[in-house]
Amino acid sequence: MYIRTKKTGKHRTVMHRLFSGGSDRSAEKWRRDILVPGTEDLDLHHIYRAMWWLGEEIDPGDGEDPRTRRCVKDEIEEEIFSRNRSHFTSLEIVFFDTTSISFEGEGGELGHSKDHRPDLKQMVVGAVIDDEGRPVCCELWPGSSVDVRSLRPVTGRLRERFGVKERFCIVADAGMISRENMEALDKAGVYFILGVRMRGVKEVYGDILHRGGRWQEVTVTRKHNNKEWVLKAKESWQGGRRYIVCLNEEQARRDAMVRKAVLASLKEALSQGSKGLVANRGYRKYLRAEGEGFSIDEAKAEDEARYDGKWVLTTNLTEMTAPEVALKYKELWQVEKVFRDVKSVLETRPIYHHRSETIRGHVFCSFLALILRKELEKRLQAKGHHLEWADIRRDLEALQEVEIVSGGRRTCVRTQCKGVCGKVFQAVGVAVPPVIRSLGSGPPTRHEHRRRRRRSATQENCVYNQLNLQ
Repeated sequence: MYIRTKKTGKHRTVMHRLFSGGSDRSAEKWRRDILVPGTEDLDLHHIYRAMWWLGEEIDPGDGEDPRTRRCVKDEIEEEIFSRNRSHFTSLEIVFFDTTSISFEGEGGELGHSKDHRPDLKQMVVGAVIDDEGRPVCCELWPGSSVDVRSLRPVTGRLRERFGVKERFCIVADAGMISRENMEALDKAGVYFILGVRMRGVKEVYGDILHRGGRWQEVTVTRKHNNKEWVLKAKESWQGGRRYIVCLNEEQARRDAMVRKAVLASLKEALSQGSKGLVANRGYRKYLRAEGEGFSIDEAKAEDEARYDGKWVLTTNLTEMTAPEVALKYKELWQVEKVFRDVKSVLETRPIYHHRSETIRGHVFCSFLALILRKELEKRLQAKGHHLEWADIRRDLEALQEVEIVSGGRRTCVRTQCKGVCGKVFQAVGVAVPPVIRSLGSGPPTRHEHRRRRRRSATQENCVYNQLNLQ
């Protein structure tokens, strides 16, 4: 008698991003212990070729701007959007942000690293999320690309790629704002809600923040703990532009406490000598040079209090009230969460590829895995389940099959379905695999073994095969 263990089916190579993460070489090793029908004959070089194919350019665009180039992965994103589109699906409001992902290899370019690895070459990743928090597409550009120049190409490509005919609104942070961008979006008939650098725009720090006006309030409930907080907003007009000043009084109190603690610590440090204080970013902005030493700039500290708990937006939307604009901008955290998931939960890094095509393919596989995860979370929430991803992954990985061969008869025995497994299977509308299955008698031939594995996956109704995204 012998016993051979294998985990229940999780289809497609992107499953590695969801359940393990890491490099494509680690994906090859991970596949040895996982039932993935149709991948029995795949080797590591096939995975590399697939990565290259996903990132292959099929249209050079204008030839000069890499943001206009079209790749194979673009067609896949458009097909996914088309399959999930209904009469009630639209892109009236989209959220856009960028980050950088560094990699080991000879391809790519150096640039401003947002993951604090300026020593490595990188790729800039932009993500577009719809109003319901679903990833729509990702944009992959050379590492030297600048955020402020990415907004116009993205809005143009959205219309071309996804057939957006109506006027839509794009929400982005302060890194995307420039007068040229706003004028171009106005001319193209695109609404926008953009964050403003409060300390970098003269008309904001010199005028708008000083203006009076009536605050409009709205109560917001935090999703993770159901606690309520009050968001205040008021509008101002300057040079034909609409600005929204937003205030979170709870955050303002925290900012004031932090500044008070920093100033107290700085005062103590100055009493022991000022050497090295300039290198501390937290201290530096409150310092004033006096002869050969430094002292606390009280005027600067008082001026900083004007920004406590505040942020400023600009928009060309006139139909929405100031609080509604502020709430929409706060939803930009969905894109930030996407990047956190891609970088940490899905462990996109390390990336060891040497060509831009294979790097794009590697990152795009993580984006596909994220789409699957969001779809599963959506279906779980529809059933009233709010589960931690770590619990889902751990309990699904613990669900295994053991094949027992005794006396010429082969039998598969499933381990106990524990934790949240049952809820996950129920949410996607599939049956939990039977506890015991007979596989007949005699050792399977290689052909029979492959056929049995394919049939097994069908009978088990793999969770991710039901997400209707292929």
